[in-house]
Amino acid sequence: MKNRLKVLRAERDWSQADLAERLSVSRQSVNAIETGKYDPSLPLAFKIAALFDMAIEEIFQQD
Repeated sequence: MKNRLKVLRAERDWSQADLAERLSVSRQSVNAIETGKYDPSLPLAFKIAALFDMAIEEIFQQD
């Protein structure tokens, strides 16, 4: 699954660790989601969308 997480994070000048802390996940999880090696659970996807005040579909797209 493709996503805009890295771009959205960069726009806010947040490190992966900053985003991980806000989402209560590890930095490694953020990295894996950004690189497409891991798809977030639905609850985590909702949490990410809420954090960026966007719809899930605006952040994540199917390949």
